Amino acid sequence: MEKVSFGGETLLRWRVGRSTFLALPEKGARLMNWNLTLGDGSVRDVLYWPEAADMAHFTHVRGGNPILFPFNARTYDRGDIHFWRAPDGVRRPMPMHGIARQGRFELTRTDPTGFTALFVPNDEARACYPYDYEFTVRYRFEPLGLICELSLLNLGEQPLPWSAGHHFYFTLPWAEGRQRSDYAIRIPASKCFRHAADGSLVPGPVLREIETFANPDLSDAIHTGLRDNTVVFGEAGQAGDVVVTINTEKKPDADATFVTWSESATAPYYCVEPWMGPPNAPEHKRGLHWVAPGQSETFSVAVRVK
Repeated sequence: MEKVSFGGETLLRWRVGRSTFLALPEKGARLMNWNLTLGDGSVRDVLYWPEAADMAHFTHVRGGNPILFPFNARTYDRGDIHFWRAPDGVRRPMPMHGIARQGRFELTRTDPTGFTALFVPNDEARACYPYDYEFTVRYRFEPLGLICELSLLNLGEQPLPWSAGHHFYFTLPWAEGRQRSDYAIRIPASKCFRHAADGSLVPGPVLREIETFANPDLSDAIHTGLRDNTVVFGEAGQAGDVVVTINTEKKPDADATFVTWSESATAPYYCVEPWMGPPNAPEHKRGLHWVAPGQSETFSVAVRVK
């Protein structure tokens, strides 16, 4: 692990085998970039990070892996966006994708293969999620992959609700001269939804288990009812597929979710996002998990190139 200066910030860089990882743990525990040196000496960006990123507005940069906690995407309270109703019946604010991606973290561990960072809630975060807890993000880097563990420890006296996730920005296409239609993704989902304007889940597009990234219906689709815990995408007949795995059980929780999204048809990335459950979990309860007092829960995701 080494320190590097970029855009007025001090970043951490790891080289593990043929992989290089770049992160700014203190800001959102954000892994910014992962690139892979190929056999011919060329470099493939697995996780996208824009070269002209505005580091002064780091939270809003589309790239890397923003951490989504305690809830994914948009929450609603009785149709009103950016609110949620806590178990005590109190209506509380909740920003898009929660409070961690724009939050401050304390780096608690670094070693040659990764880091652990502890969330340090500010006044705004405490107003949104007013509990006694520890939320940590742990990365373990491998020569051809990574494992990221999101852990919530309940230090209080009441159960804690959460439904966290990841927002991986994968570089796509990743080979010169290719386009989205050259790549396909396999998602073993039995249900597909969209997120309606009132926060409800409505039936989504009918998608095949193996779908091309050129299909516009793939973007902003919520895939759940997973038959197994692994999503694979890449170019047919070529090495270098990306494999994303939720936890270690082959059969994931019933409401475990993958979301596929891209800002536009020409964006240089496509997001494949493993979540504990669909958006707005506090209201519709699907994918909402509870951590008992004195207990902890971990949501683990592995990403590998094969």
